[in-house]
Amino acid sequence: MFYVYVLHSQKFDKYYIGQTENLIERLNRHNSGYEKATKPYTPWVIIWSAEKPTRAEAMELELKLKNLSRQRLLEFMTKYS
Repeated sequence: MFYVYVLHSQKFDKYYIGQTENLIERLNRHNSGYEKATKPYTPWVIIWSAEKPTRAEAMELELKLKNLSRQRLLEFMTKYS
C-alpha cells in the first residue's frame, strides 16, 4: 500500500505534498531534517492522507494535488476527509 499525504508547518503556514510506502517513517524524515525541501519549515504534521494500491496511482494523485492552488487543495482535503 502507498500513501499520498499533505503535511502542514503551523509555524510557517506551509504545505507539503508527497507520497510514500511508509507514512510514519516519512514524517520522521521530514521532521528530522533529512529532506532538503522541508528542512527549513519543521515541525510538520500530517493533516491529510489517502491510501493507493500502487505507486503509480499514488504518484498520479500526488501530481494532481501539487497542481492545485492552495485554496483548491484545502477544499479537496475538506471534501475527501
